[in-house]
Amino acid sequence: MQANIVVLPGDGIGPEITAVAVDVLKAVANRFGHNFSFSEHDIGGIAIDKHGEPLPAATLEACSKADAVLLGAVGGPKWSDPNAKVRPEQGLLAIRKALGLFANLRPVRTHPAALNASPIKPELLKDVDFVVVRELTGGIYFGDKTRDADSASDLCRYTVVEIERVLRSAFRLAQQRRGKLTSVDKANVLETSRLWRDIAARIGREEFPDVELEHQLVDSMAMHLIAKPRVYDVIVTENMFGDILTDEASMLAGSLGLLPSASLGEQGKVGIYEPIHGSAPDIAGKGIANPYATILSAAMLLRHSLGLEAEAAAIEQAVTAALDGGHFTADLAAQGQALSTRQAGAAVLAQLK
Repeated sequence: MQANIVVLPGDGIGPEITAVAVDVLKAVANRFGHNFSFSEHDIGGIAIDKHGEPLPAATLEACSKADAVLLGAVGGPKWSDPNAKVRPEQGLLAIRKALGLFANLRPVRTHPAALNASPIKPELLKDVDFVVVRELTGGIYFGDKTRDADSASDLCRYTVVEIERVLRSAFRLAQQRRGKLTSVDKANVLETSRLWRDIAARIGREEFPDVELEHQLVDSMAMHLIAKPRVYDVIVTENMFGDILTDEASMLAGSLGLLPSASLGEQGKVGIYEPIHGSAPDIAGKGIANPYATILSAAMLLRHSLGLEAEAAAIEQAVTAALDGGHFTADLAAQGQALSTRQAGAAVLAQLK
């Protein structure tokens, strides 16, 4: 297979972790006989510095023509002025909107070797395996915003179409997994959540009767996610709730550095793949960032954009084997010698070969 992959290293540790993931993709291409081409473009803070905007037109054009996009991270203290008119995160929101990426898939799977890195009791974590589907282009992050001397507001708005399409994606994913979908909202308070719950019930009843659907309020979900994470299969929710819950879920895996994500739109369209963590400016340039989430995001890229299931599974198995072998970066190593970003990547490459 031939594939054109655009790499957006971004800011902070982004260039370090994407470089390792690209090495892994090249090794997969060599092992399975594929031809992957890679091109780098700017996004986020580095794009503001070089081009005066967080999403240059050339970057968006390259991404729209690509087969898939691998992204590192955006943002950092250099661009953190709350009054700035242009911020790195605007590039991320803009590219998702422009490419129509409305469903963010965030799998959470615990690795036995890394259970001790989590602050949660290991007996609660065994065999945790669920996926959060987060709506990505609507809600309060994209609503009208106002601010004056006395007040500020952010409008949370959802249309029926926006809710239907992400719910259908989640139902289809549940069909492919264990057949259980948990829809998370705040229907006891928010009108947008009441609409969300009504649509979820209708789609489940009319289109996916084979999927078991349950509704959870977001506050109780935050508790259950820690108390009984094994019971969940697919969790679907709106933009802000999904953002918060998946950061909480990272504690189940032991580190944000183990959790990948895929941002997808309509079938056949380009997707963006990135770790769920941020740019970690405090460790940028030190070569100690955990690359596993980015490598696992590359596996999702192979699976969802290129349809290469065996190749994706090979990467996932290589990461698992590396962790089983005790190849831990500083965020996972409780004591002893922690590996560098490159050394962790080398452990995965060794497994692939």
